[in-house]
Amino acid sequence: MGELAKESISFLTKPSLDTNGAKLGSLGAVFIMLKSALGAGLLIFPWAFEKAGGIHLAVTVEMISLVFLISGLVILGYSSSISGQNTYQAVVRDVCGPAIGNLCEICYVFNLFFISVAFLVIVADQLQKLCVSIYELITGLPESEMLYYWYTDHRFALFLLCLFFIFPLSLPKEISIQKYTSVLGTFAATYLTVAVTVKYHMRPVHEVNLLPLYSSGVSSWASMFSVIPTICFGFQFHEACIAVYSSMENRKLSHWVFISVISMFICLIIYSLTGVSGYLTFGKNVAPDILMSYSGSDVTMIVARLLFGISIITIYPIIILLGRSVIQDPLLRRRHKHTAVTESYESRTRVALTTVWVTITLLIAVVVPDISKVISVVGGVGAFFIFIFPGLCLVFVVQSESISLAMRYLLITWGMITLFCGTYIFGQSTSIAIMQLLSDT
Repeated sequence: MGELAKESISFLTKPSLDTNGAKLGSLGAVFIMLKSALGAGLLIFPWAFEKAGGIHLAVTVEMISLVFLISGLVILGYSSSISGQNTYQAVVRDVCGPAIGNLCEICYVFNLFFISVAFLVIVADQLQKLCVSIYELITGLPESEMLYYWYTDHRFALFLLCLFFIFPLSLPKEISIQKYTSVLGTFAATYLTVAVTVKYHMRPVHEVNLLPLYSSGVSSWASMFSVIPTICFGFQFHEACIAVYSSMENRKLSHWVFISVISMFICLIIYSLTGVSGYLTFGKNVAPDILMSYSGSDVTMIVARLLFGISIITIYPIIILLGRSVIQDPLLRRRHKHTAVTESYESRTRVALTTVWVTITLLIAVVVPDISKVISVVGGVGAFFIFIFPGLCLVFVVQSESISLAMRYLLITWGMITLFCGTYIFGQSTSIAIMQLLSDT
């Protein structure tokens, strides 16, 4: 969702929008939806294909998930049109009540927080590989002979990066310059997909992995459920889809369904292409970050590493801005009830929240340097935004709509199915991810 935030920052940081003058067309809506989804999730999809037990099962999980993903987008657009709200939190609060609205805000902040952790883990991985690549290019020696110094450690480089680049970029109220970097994220994702695909087809015949399309057995079907959090993380832009819907010129529900379906299927093709090519290239040896599987001297992948690293550095401050606003706004409103909110108070609050956010995410990224574990947590929480909250919205919305009794029961049933699936995914994936994190610490 980081790429979309750069386009819709003004939407997501305000409690209400004036959408009367919105002129977002169909092509623009699809393009923003694509930019919102095609991000860091690409790096882990080849690993997810291996984890699922083969291409057949992985694609099956994608297709089943796609039904719920599209359904969630449609429900959220419909709920936005009924409630008249134009942010995710506001729609949930208006449709489902203040209690569920508060839960939504908590999940929203928590989800953005761990997305920030995932981004820092990715940057750390790319820094580590870049350090090795530079050492090998300069000295001509292999990585095994590389001497260790504390100032050459990638974790120290990550600390400097956060201190001198990410933290200063995250301090302003609005980071309008980020809208000019949105193309970079899309280009980085497209470049990675093309590079991974071309690398697979250029491999010598004797190096091609003859892997099965699918694996049979109970273990494979059990393991495929473990990749659902990865699917949720990759296709997750539901938190910001209402901002897109609210800014569209044509807000007919049928048109929104068309936009959602087209966007999801294009994402499906890109993610599947990357997952299949990366999985067939490395097989069981594929790393959770596909870029880490390639040689440090591979110039094509060095470029991909730089593009992704720079792209994430520009996205991270936006994630902080979105999460910080959910925390800061209630604090300012509470302060306003007792006394005037001065500019200095707002500034101190913003700096304090930013400092805490960057510090804690940096510490977690250093302690848990495996992106697959972080994404398992993010994907589990993402089930709230893809399954649970849309299911709740559908159940509440149809109660007040003038529709036939049969249609009402049908929609409530689908809402309950979505809610149940989301609860199961959240419970299973989050508990497994937490146990894995605890066992590795």
